[in-house]
Amino acid sequence: MFGPLPDDPVILAIVLILLALIFFLYLLVRRTILEFRDGMRGR
Repeated sequence: MFGPLPDDPVILAIVLILLALIFFLYLLVRRTILEFRDGMRGR
């Protein structure tokens, strides 16, 4: 259908869930690092 993308909807759903998890973890880690740096600077 989409060329290199798999036709199996289960594989597509798993890939989308993994991408969402990676994005969520990236945002969480970035926010934690920014808060940690602000805390170190502020206090």
